[in-house]
Amino acid sequence: MALTDEIKQSIQQGYRDVLAGKDIRARYGQRLMIAEIARYMGDITENDGQRTSPASACVVEAGTGTGKTLAYLIAAIPVAKALGKTLVISTATVALQDQIVLKDLPDLKKHSKMDFNWTLAKGRGRYLCMSRLEARLHDEGNTDSDTMPLFLLDGPKNEEPGTRAFFEEMLASYGSREWDGDRDHWPEQIPDDVWRQVTTDHRQCTNRHCSYFDSCAFFDARKDLDDADIVVANHDLVLADLALGGGAILPEPENALYIFDEAHHLPDKALNHFAASLPLNATRQWLKQLSQALVKMQPYLAAGTQAAKSLDRISSASREVDLVLNRVYEEAEQNTGWEFNEERRTAQWRYPEGELPEAVAELAAESRIATANMVRQLGVLADELQGAFDERKEHEIDRETAEAWYPVIGSFHARAEDQLRLWTAWCDPGNASPSVEAEANSETGDESEARPKTQKSPPPARWSVRQRWDHAEDITLYSSPVLADNLLYSRLWSRAYGAVLTSATLTALGRFDRLNARAGLPQGSRFLVVPSSFRYGEMATVEVPAMSAMPTDDGFADELVKRLPDLWAGEKATLVLFTSRRQMQQVRDALAPDYPDLIITQDDMAKGEVLRQHCSRVDEGRPSVLFGVASFAEGIDLPGKYLHHVVITRLPFSVPDDPIEASLAEWVTQRGGNPFMEITVPDASIKLVQAVGRLLRTEQDTGRVTILDRRIIARRYGQLLLDALPPFRRIIEH
Repeated sequence: MALTDEIKQSIQQGYRDVLAGKDIRARYGQRLMIAEIARYMGDITENDGQRTSPASACVVEAGTGTGKTLAYLIAAIPVAKALGKTLVISTATVALQDQIVLKDLPDLKKHSKMDFNWTLAKGRGRYLCMSRLEARLHDEGNTDSDTMPLFLLDGPKNEEPGTRAFFEEMLASYGSREWDGDRDHWPEQIPDDVWRQVTTDHRQCTNRHCSYFDSCAFFDARKDLDDADIVVANHDLVLADLALGGGAILPEPENALYIFDEAHHLPDKALNHFAASLPLNATRQWLKQLSQALVKMQPYLAAGTQAAKSLDRISSASREVDLVLNRVYEEAEQNTGWEFNEERRTAQWRYPEGELPEAVAELAAESRIATANMVRQLGVLADELQGAFDERKEHEIDRETAEAWYPVIGSFHARAEDQLRLWTAWCDPGNASPSVEAEANSETGDESEARPKTQKSPPPARWSVRQRWDHAEDITLYSSPVLADNLLYSRLWSRAYGAVLTSATLTALGRFDRLNARAGLPQGSRFLVVPSSFRYGEMATVEVPAMSAMPTDDGFADELVKRLPDLWAGEKATLVLFTSRRQMQQVRDALAPDYPDLIITQDDMAKGEVLRQHCSRVDEGRPSVLFGVASFAEGIDLPGKYLHHVVITRLPFSVPDDPIEASLAEWVTQRGGNPFMEITVPDASIKLVQAVGRLLRTEQDTGRVTILDRRIIARRYGQLLLDALPPFRRIIEH
């Protein structure tokens, strides 16, 4: 669809109105970004609503201060409306999601004449399930409640005083409409183990058959989805929807224009989503819970009925699973080269090239067959129970029994499916999961030009972890794709009407190669780095002081203890970033006695509270030093006086024992590449740019970055890392 004069006019007028309404000036980078996104969307061709041009994405790297959100909203809304497509905006963090929904979209609506509506999409697990809340309260009042067997879902019961009062308060708030049932809108943080008791998933939800369907928080929130011009979601929800085939929760990819903000997180989120794990002993314990449930359920089912027969089949199938899991455990325990050291009670073993030893592979195949049988039988019983909700038909199970037991069997069914995912992944001979291969081959069709099928991905990473506690131990099996390229291509890029990826850090060492490889972007994609409006050379310096120890030396922590007080002296607000928690605690413990009430580490309290205390000290005119690790190197916003100095103790190289990274390195080596230069250095570059990005948040900010790792000037790769940083004025001591 070519950009019509009307759409261009709408975009230009919208931008002018917002600038005037908010009394802000146009930014060159923002204008460039608006033009690029609008052009990309205008170049997509279609026939009868279906995209006919090859798959492609628009990738825009735009640093802090560009005004990315406003740029993509102004460019995309008029185009999406003209095409009749839903604009799906996906973020990696709740904070950005809230900012878009509560600030950016209302702002744009208020200051422009654009006509649009929006809604926020979250997964079912973020909402209260009234049926489960009622059952929980019922269970609290009945010491032996057979018809509400919730003990099977929740594990140990929370016996803290006030638990019942808390659930009653929840019920009252929801009933009076003071609270909308959204976990994120409850005034305090609700612990995971408490929340799990009052929410549900698609396997346990009885949907329209539930007596609370008309007042359900989740379905209430979903009502707006079909009519919304803009749906604000997050990467996890988009991936969950794609795993269900697309269009199950969000609009079908074919009818969506996606904007992925914080897009650098998307490949890793995809890997997490398609990874699988199975703890052997914990699963055997779970099988005992399953057999307890079946015994308790038996009296409610008439002998000889289909459901009663299913119960027997599940029981028999679960015994088979238990026997084979016992053999898997013995094999893994006795014939794996576990290495424990004195400090750690955990040992890890990675299977090189994802190849399982013959004995393990045979047991995995047996486990897969046994688990698949158990999943199938649980599914039959779940269907039988669900059938009892249909009042138009005679049924062998009464409705009360179905209402009590359907969520329980649904929960067991979902957990068994998770176990089957691991065995399926361990038995898969190819280098992508079978479903992905099938989809890639069946769906790309004419688009095979856009991403050749010959592009081989590395084999999956497979590993085991053995953990020891005081009175127990377990072995957990893991599988994960090593790259998300084929997954994202077959499920997302090849199907989406259009997609824009944006973030402050999408290039590594000045190139898009890393993102391209990890995200599997189509060949026709376009890439743009938007120039920053910051005058870096005038605003900040990057300093590399002389140090007597390298980070790889034993005495490095002692040198940090000696040097840090000089570095924060005279500063009001300093952030010191470490790559290891242990080293952060060690340095803090050594310095805290001499500097009481100065250092706060990110482990001292919740993230928000740490930042609040830091800002409050600065507001009172007192100096404050924040100690943090990786999560403080990205995504914290301390503008102006709240941060004047960022100290990077060590270059952020990945930990060498990560099995996914190790599998990727192995694959690169086999293909004649250099994993350190192709993976480790580009990854470190992105993390370093993010860490340095904490310093300047607005055009008025100034400050300095100090890097205490001399490898940045002493090693060949150091120059690449230094040159990838913003062009600060450099001060290097020799």
